Amino acid sequence: MAKGRLTAFFILYSSICHFLSLGVILRTTDKVVWANEFEPIELTCLIESISTNNPRIEWKKIKNGVPSYVYFRNRISGDLEHRAQLKEPANLLILNASRSDTAEYRCEVAAIDDQKHFDEILISLAVRVKPVVPRCSIPVAVTVGTSSELRCLENEGFPTSQYRWFQNNEELPLDPKSSPKFYNSSYTINADTGGLKFRRVRKEDAGEYYCQAQNDAGQAQCPPQIMEVYDVDIFGIFLKTVGALVALMCVAMGICHLHKHGCFSGKDLTETNYKLPAQDDGIDYGDTDEGHFRHKSSFVI
Repeated sequence: MAKGRLTAFFILYSSICHFLSLGVILRTTDKVVWANEFEPIELTCLIESISTNNPRIEWKKIKNGVPSYVYFRNRISGDLEHRAQLKEPANLLILNASRSDTAEYRCEVAAIDDQKHFDEILISLAVRVKPVVPRCSIPVAVTVGTSSELRCLENEGFPTSQYRWFQNNEELPLDPKSSPKFYNSSYTINADTGGLKFRRVRKEDAGEYYCQAQNDAGQAQCPPQIMEVYDVDIFGIFLKTVGALVALMCVAMGICHLHKHGCFSGKDLTETNYKLPAQDDGIDYGDTDEGHFRHKSSFVI
């Protein structure tokens, strides 16, 4: 009885294995793949089991949920045309990866002679992009005791760049309290945004600064720039203040002097005393209101 059950089990197991061996089965070495821009990368689609001699192999690129062919009818097409090739049995080799290649890729194999005649596998590809030279904003001169901010930014790198700051070719630690040299410094660094802020600038903060943007693909830095730090010129500020007060007093005294001499009186400067020209020869030239000449005296000949 027990021997019959054991025999039946082996027969059932052999049947299942035989059935599975008649189906196409795929696997990949990596479902999430990272590559550097301009470098080759291979997406693996390994056929572990198949009976069909010439299976149909297709690769599709899925970007923003929209699929498109990159290998169809035994030729490379779409975005990867002239930049990729199929390696036996079904691997996709991208010869020159581009940032636009970041997407999901689906390998599909159809084997019409197999019991399980179709299988597919999905692979996610992310292409790393090296940062470009960041744009740095560094003040030329600041005053001791004031606040100041240095900025650094680049938008090309992928993944997003992290930022580091250097003073006189020495990297500034994220926490100044961790270094005896910068222990008394009041700066803070935001490694995500590239900002370097000084709450109160010290004389020791003067020097040559540059910023470095870095990610997994590489790094880039802006040209170094010098930031000078000046002491507060209290005597100069005092002299400027006194000079401004003296100038204000002079203007006020001038206005009072002009007012005292009547330069600002309310007289109507448009009024004039006009005298009619004297009439002679006993001739009445007539009334200006009349439109004709009246003769009031005889001419003496």
